[in-house]
Formats: sequence, C-alpha cells, structure tokens
Amino acid sequence: MRKAPGKNRAASVKAKHHSNLTFRMNILFFAIFIVFSMLIFRLGYMQIVKGEDYVRILERTEEVPVNTSVPRGRMYDRYGRILVDNHPENAITYTKMQTTTSEEMLDIAKKLAQLIEQPTNRVTLRDKQDFWILKNHDAAYEKVTKAEETKIRTKENITTSQINAEIDKLVRERITNEELLQLTEEDLEVLAIYREMVSGYNLSPQIIKSENVSAEEFARVSERLTELPGVNTTTDWKRVKLSSLSILGRTTVPTKGIPKEKLNYYLARDYSRNDRVGESYIEAQYEELLQGQKTVVKNITNKKGQVVDTVTTYEGEPGKDLILSLDSELQAATDKIVEEELLNLKALPGSYLLDRAFLIMMDPNTGDILSMVGKKIEKNPETGENEVVDYAYGSFTTAYEAGSAVKAATVLTGYNQGVISMGTSMGDEPIILAGTDPKTSIFNRGGYIPMNDLLALERSSNSFMFKIALLINGTPYSYGMPLRLKDDTFPKMRNNYAQFGLGVKTGIDLPNEFSGVRGPSGPTMGGKTLDLAIGQYDTYTTLQLAQYISTVANGGYRIQPHVVKEVRDPSQDGKQFGQLVTEIGPTILNQIDNPKEEIDYVKQGLRRVYTGNQGTARAQFADTPYTAAGKTGTAEVVYYGPLREYFGTNTINLTHVGFAPYENPEIAYAVVIPWVNTNLAPHYYQNNVIARRSLDKYFELKAKYQAEKVTDSNVKQPILPAITEEKIGEDEQQ
Repeated sequence: MRKAPGKNRAASVKAKHHSNLTFRMNILFFAIFIVFSMLIFRLGYMQIVKGEDYVRILERTEEVPVNTSVPRGRMYDRYGRILVDNHPENAITYTKMQTTTSEEMLDIAKKLAQLIEQPTNRVTLRDKQDFWILKNHDAAYEKVTKAEETKIRTKENITTSQINAEIDKLVRERITNEELLQLTEEDLEVLAIYREMVSGYNLSPQIIKSENVSAEEFARVSERLTELPGVNTTTDWKRVKLSSLSILGRTTVPTKGIPKEKLNYYLARDYSRNDRVGESYIEAQYEELLQGQKTVVKNITNKKGQVVDTVTTYEGEPGKDLILSLDSELQAATDKIVEEELLNLKALPGSYLLDRAFLIMMDPNTGDILSMVGKKIEKNPETGENEVVDYAYGSFTTAYEAGSAVKAATVLTGYNQGVISMGTSMGDEPIILAGTDPKTSIFNRGGYIPMNDLLALERSSNSFMFKIALLINGTPYSYGMPLRLKDDTFPKMRNNYAQFGLGVKTGIDLPNEFSGVRGPSGPTMGGKTLDLAIGQYDTYTTLQLAQYISTVANGGYRIQPHVVKEVRDPSQDGKQFGQLVTEIGPTILNQIDNPKEEIDYVKQGLRRVYTGNQGTARAQFADTPYTAAGKTGTAEVVYYGPLREYFGTNTINLTHVGFAPYENPEIAYAVVIPWVNTNLAPHYYQNNVIARRSLDKYFELKAKYQAEKVTDSNVKQPILPAITEEKIGEDEQQ
C-alpha cells in the first residue's frame, strides 16, 4: 500500500520533465520561426527595396564605359553646309587589366617601340626620374638611408601612402643628371610609350599614338596583337574646322585630355582623362550632345580577377549633329567687309588705338544669328607685323558706349514714363546747367532749333534726349538750373533700357556673355543721367544692340538670340541629315511696355535717318533698292583698352543699328567700331558703310538662294559641302 505514493512521485517528475521539454521545444521553434522570418524579411528587403540599387552597384563594378573614340557630332550652317567635321585616322591603344604589373607593361612598351616611332617631346623630367627608378629599383631606394626611412615611418598620423610618397620624393631628388643621361634614345622612346600606357584607368583603352600613324606601323602592330596583350589598332577621329569662326569653339586633343579645372566634373560623367572635350564656345556649350555615347562592356573575370571575356552591353554611338543658325556664305562675306573697313580706318593717321570692329546680323522674329563678326588687329609675335584675327566672341564678351544708336530706346522710355507723347516738340539748344559746361548736339553748338521727336531721331538731337532725361527726373529744363538727381531716375531709365536688352544679358546659347558696365549713380550724378540718355555712360555689347533694335523692329518683343537652330541624330548615309531631335524656336524673354502705335511711330523716325533730308545715314542708305531703317551713333569716350599706357585718351566709338525691310522686318543688324581717332570721326562713316555693304550682301544672297532653291527647311534637308576648302586641324587650333 505504501508503493502507490512512490509511483505518483515518479509520474510527477516525469510529467514535469516532459513539460519542460515541451516548453524548450516551443522556445526553440519560436526562435527558428523568428530567425527564418528575419531572413525572409531581409531577403525581401534586399530584393524588393534594395534590388535596383544592388543591380546598379553590380553594373558599376562590372560594366565599364570604354573609350572607343566615337565621332563627335558635326556642325552645319542653316543650309546644311558643313562647318565642323571629323577626320578618321589610324590609332594604337592600350588597355590595362586589373592584374597587369608594371613589369609586364614595360615589356609591352619595349615591344611596341620596335614597331612604331613614338615622339619623345612630351617626356618630362618626372617621367625620366620614375622610369630610371623602375629600371634601377634597388639602386634607387639605396639613396634613402635606413635612418631616414625610420624617421619618416615614425611620424605621427602618417599613412602608408604618405610614407611611400615622401620616400619616393627623396629618391627623385637624389637622382643625378648623370644618371638620367644614362637613358638612351631607345629608352626614351620606350618611356614615351610607357607613360601613355600608365596614364589611363584599368579596363579603359588609352591612346598610345593617333597622330601620324603610318600604314606600315598600323600593319606591323595589327599583325602582332597576340604578342601584345592589351594593345589594339583602331580608328580615332580628329576634329577639323572648315571655318576660322572663333565661336565654333575648339576641343582638347588626346595628349591634353580633360582640362585640370574640369577633371572631376567629367570623370564623374564616365569620361576618360584623355578624352576630347569641348574647350570653348559651341563645342563647350553643347558638349553633352556633341560627345556621343561610349560603348559599354561587361568584363567577365575568373576567381583570380583576371578578365577572361568581354561582352558588349551597349553599342556606342556618335554625337548629335548641330544645325547652326548661321549662314556661312553671309558670314564669310561680312567677315571680309568688316576686315576691309577696319583696315581702311587703321590705315589713316592717328589710328594707333583702333584695333577692332564688330557686326551682328540676326532675324528679329526668331532670334537666329545669321552672322556674327568680330575682327581684331594683333601684332604677330614672330614677324612683328599686324594681322587680323577672328574675334567674333568679342561681340558678346566685350561692351562699349554705343552713343546715339540707343536714342530710339530713350524716346520710347519718354513715352513709357509719360513725360512726352508722340509728336512732342522740344527745341534743340545748348543745355547749360549750374556749374557745368554746355552740353549740345553736334549739329547745333548754339542757338535754338524747333524740333519734334521724329526730327530728333532723324538728326540725332542730343538736346532733345537730355530734356527727356530731365523730365523723367521731374525737373524740366531751364537755363542755368541746378540739377539734383532723384533716387529713382537712374533705375527708371535703366529698367526701361533693359526691356530692350540693353545692359542685361541677351541669353544667347554661348558661354561667357558679358552684361556690360553700369556707371555709378547718385544725387550728384545728374549730368551722367544726360549722358546715359545719349548712350555715353553705360556700356553695351554688340549683341545687346542687335537684340535692342530687333525688339523695336518686331513690334516690342525681346527675343532670345541663339546660334544653334536644330539638334539632329547623326546622318545614316552622309547625304541627308538624321532625324530631327530638337528644333530651337523663338523664345520671347519679355514684351516692352510701349503700345504698338508708339513703336511704329518711332520706326518712322528711324526710317527718316536713312531717307530724310537731314538723316545721319542718308548718304549711305537713301538709294537702297530695298526699304530699311536704323540709327547711327557716335560716342565720345575715354580709352580703357589693352594699351594701358594710353588710358584716359579721348576717342570715338562709331556704332550703327538697323533693320529691313521697313514694312516687314526680316533682318536686324548692329555695328560697333570702338576707339576711333577723334580727328577722324566727323569725316569717316565706316559704321554706316559696313551696315550698307552687309545689308546689300544679305539681299543679294537671298535672291541667289531663291533662284537656286536653297532652303533651310528641316524636312529631308541634304548635306552640302563647305563653301571653302579651308581646313583647320586640332593642332592648329591649339
């Protein structure tokens, strides 16, 4: 009877043990469930949330943009005539693998040196020192004592790379000239090849030689490619300009590659160090379109990291073609006109400060720049003789006082401010303010001549414009009056001028545009307000003047000028343009505040400048077979040009703005000739002559194009040859 309790006790212990085991198993299964849930969650997170990121990382590590030297996009004028082309040439490249050693590269360089002639003129002292160290490793590092090495290694907070850099610096400093002279001509040629091989990145082809690679060299290397791992023969594309027009810009050459100041910018965009890149103007402005797309390859590696295969994942393609707004035939003709008239003025006595002239011709309705001319006289450093160089970019990067050419803007400002109205009469007379010398018009140094606004434009009355400025200031003119300027007078006038594009950037699609210089303003600068009204205070670029007169011509719309008209895919057959990608149409920046009737009324005054009995350009424009209107300008200025020793000399700027036909304007133009001798200005009108000759050429070419059915239509436009056989290679541009 006593055994029963014992059995109960044993059963209880067994039950308790079973219960504990069950509890532990539950905990274990729960833990496994949690772990698997975390794994599933993590896997889902990696695949769904981070999947695309990891794919991109994988692509960055495996897919490499390869510099296959795709052709840059070409440039054509508005009628399809080639302006910038690419010339194919043989090239030899080298691609360094991740596991390639310096010794292996040196061996390849030695073999290549037996097959090609490599110029050594680019080898630097640093290159020679590094090469001598490579060839004489033990002897080189014996130049640094153990004590010196220990001293460097025990410096605080110094990294391994910094230690090696300091030791290498000591070694280079102790390599003697005698030791460097041990390098033979053969060594230097090997070095010239080797330095190009090591200048690139792993897996990215580096051009070893692309200039003057002979057919024999190309064939010899091609035959031995199996003996030269990483070496390849291919085609490089050399940039060739068929015009000396500077705004076309230039590219770097492979030997220069990416400019140092933009290295990080381009490397972040998958460029290679030796890529050609646009360095100035159109080539730089439209670099992303012109550059083209490199081939992208995926490198297949083995466990040792060695590349065993390469698979192309994206075929490279040439850059986009640019159709410019320029008319290359008009450009060439106006280049010649401006150069001839500049040299005519330069030949006259006392023209030592005169060195440049500019012309812009543009469509006032679209903003298309048809011709952009800048000519500059420079002394050839080798011959000492004067020569004329292209300075077209000076038409928007340099600014000058424009003189009376801005008077249409002054009259329209007077209307806008409500101080005069159409037909207002104010006599022309010397303006005499308290404590100042008389300010007069050129044609009236004394006396009083009745005059309204249209006659003021025709005869170019300074006095009329002075009175407008005084009325804007709220102080009508009276003889001997004191003049204290109100705070808002300068802003009112400048803001109105800015509506036309004067004193502000035009927005042209070219870099480095200059907005001009504004003179100081203040309560005591009243006389300068009068100067501003006749264009003899603030400075304006030639392009600003062209935009201003275009705004008047088209009825009050300030149009953004541009030199690129269309962007197209590369041509498939070399005969027809590729598909249209983008057409750059008119962009209206603003509309001036004046109503159309006031603008049309002022245009009548500009027409009288050309045809009126007392028009200042009548001598050059009264007999035109077409209708035109415009305004001349002569600004008395102080010289602040490149010749510092003549700073402060009194000179004259000659200017001219206009448009045609008068009834329906299709062309607007501006001329600027700075720093003419003051004694010549009253007797010579090269500004008017340039305008007339250029306008004649425009209408002559228009008739010719119509007769020959030459069109700038963007539908199936054929590619035409350049108008000249002139070719300017990359090396000449540099």
